[in-house]
Amino acid sequence: MDLSLWGYEFMRNAVLAGAFGGAACAAVGVLVVTMQLSFLGVAIAHAAFAGALCATILGASPFLGSLGFSLAAVAAVGPLADRGEFGPDTPIGIVFSLTLGLAFLFMGLLPGPRAEALDLLWGSILTVSRAEVALLAGMALAVALLVILFFKEIQAVIFHRELARAVGMPAQAIHYGLLIAVGLVITVSLPSIGGLLVFTLVLNPAAAAYQLTYSLKRMFLLAAVFGVASTWAGLLGSSLLRLPSGATIVLVSTAIFIAAAAFSPKRRVKKR
Repeated sequence: MDLSLWGYEFMRNAVLAGAFGGAACAAVGVLVVTMQLSFLGVAIAHAAFAGALCATILGASPFLGSLGFSLAAVAAVGPLADRGEFGPDTPIGIVFSLTLGLAFLFMGLLPGPRAEALDLLWGSILTVSRAEVALLAGMALAVALLVILFFKEIQAVIFHRELARAVGMPAQAIHYGLLIAVGLVITVSLPSIGGLLVFTLVLNPAAAAYQLTYSLKRMFLLAAVFGVASTWAGLLGSSLLRLPSGATIVLVSTAIFIAAAAFSPKRRVKKR
């Protein structure tokens, strides 16, 4: 149980990346959970992963590739759900299966060793640079400003998009903007947090916060706290027990959700 690692710069960077990434992912997770689009996070994460692999094959920037594929996935989900005579889960499933197939295809086409692809899939929070930390900080700040400045519009669109449109709000534009925000956060978090871990940080803290409050404001705050707590406790546990940091963060975030569900006031109300 050697805590001397906490004196190194790479660990300080990991702590900051976990704070900013965990808060940003959890905040957009509230949008995903309240709009009942829980599968959207994993679909966008796989789209970003496939885009990064495609860009690597072409010799381009993996970040730009993941960004392009993420935005393309978001652009496909929205219109398919609006124009088709089915719920959003169906187009999300279609996009997920497509991006998953592309990810496996691009991984098979990668020349040489596939260590870079595995880093994108599992993440490397212990190797994040100062530039990546700054990018995550900027994204967390942008998400916070988005929620603060457009809270009423976000609340209206989340709870009743048709009613928001009826009172004159640009409900469709706001809805697509929220989807784009989810895609951007996942894309920025992919190199440091990884395609598998980022979905956990999007869903688990927000789902835990959803269990504990009816207020959307409190939900955003609780989700951000749970996201940061998951990463910090996971990093601490991994350093104490010599476990993989990503897996430990996943387990901590899941434990937080289980505890929130067990003590949820909503659960007691349903029993009554």
